[in-house]
Amino acid sequence: MRKAMAFCSEIPCPRNPFAGIQEIIRLLQKLGSRGRDLCPVIVGNGDHSKAGGDSLKGNNPPPGGNKPGDTSPQKSQCKPLDWREFRALLYIQEQAENVDSAHNQDRTSPGPKSLPLKWAHPISAPENGCLLVATEKLDGVRTFERTVVLLLRSGTRNPQEGPFGVVINRPLHKKMKHMNPTNIELATTFADCSLHFGGPLDASMFLLRAGETTGLPGFEEVIPGVYFGSRNSLDKASGLVKKGTLRPQDFRFFMGYAGWQLDQLREEIESDYWYVAACSANLISGASQSSSSDGLWEEILQLMGGHYSELSRKPKQDI
Repeated sequence: MRKAMAFCSEIPCPRNPFAGIQEIIRLLQKLGSRGRDLCPVIVGNGDHSKAGGDSLKGNNPPPGGNKPGDTSPQKSQCKPLDWREFRALLYIQEQAENVDSAHNQDRTSPGPKSLPLKWAHPISAPENGCLLVATEKLDGVRTFERTVVLLLRSGTRNPQEGPFGVVINRPLHKKMKHMNPTNIELATTFADCSLHFGGPLDASMFLLRAGETTGLPGFEEVIPGVYFGSRNSLDKASGLVKKGTLRPQDFRFFMGYAGWQLDQLREEIESDYWYVAACSANLISGASQSSSSDGLWEEILQLMGGHYSELSRKPKQDI
C-alpha cells in the first residue's frame, strides 16, 4: 500500500510549471520505438508542473483500447504511470541500453519495462519534489553534511518565493511531548509523534502518511503520495485523526526547514555542493523511519549508480 504524505509550513508556495518535459522528450528521442513501447498511459497528479495528464492523451485510443462508439470492456494494458515514473523508466531503459552497447555491438536484448520497487536517478535541474543530495564538499558542514533535502518548492526569482524544503534523514529521537508544546493539538493528538531536524531556518512542518487517501483538502501534492500545506492545516490534520481516517503514528514533525534564493541554490548546485535527483515516493515515506542519518544518503547515491554509488562508499572527509 502506497502511503500519501503531507508537509505543513507557513512559507508561500510558488510553482515551477512543466518541469521535466524536456528530459522526457530527450529520452524518448534517444530510445525511439523502445521508449514509446514502455507504457502508453501517463497520468498527472494535480500539479501544474506535471508532464502528463489530458494534454498527452490525444484523440486516439491506446493500444487495445476501445474505438469511438465501442462500449465493450477495455483491456488494461499496464498500471498508469505518473510522468516522473515514466521519466524514471525511460532513464533506466537508457542506462540499460548504454551498458549493453558497451558489451555488444549488436544490441538485441530488450531493456526493463517496469520500475523496480525503489529507484533514484540524477536530473539536470531542481523541480518540485526532487531531492538535493549533499556531496562530499559538504562534509564537515555539520548542518548539511550527508543530508538529503526534499525540495517542496523549486522557487521563483521573487525573493519571498525562493526554493525551500526539509531534511528527511535527520531524526532527533524525540517525541513532540518532550518539547512541551503550547498548541493543544500538538500536546494531545500528536504528543507521541516523532520529531526530526528539517533545516536551520525557523519554521515547523509536519509530514503525514495517509494510506489510500488522496486529494487531501488543505494540503497540496508535491509528487504522487507527497503533500504539503500551511501551518493552519494542523487543525484539519487533527480532524482526520479524530475521524479515524488517520492515526497519530502516521504523522512525523520537522523542526526547521532549508531555504535559498533561486540564484543561491543554482550556484550551490553548479559548485557541486548538491546532486539533484528524482526518486520513488517510498524512499521519501520511509526516510524518517531510519535511525541512521547516513543510511538514506547512501541508499539514494547507490541507486543513482555510477560515480554517485562510488561516493556513497567513501569515508567522510574531515574539514
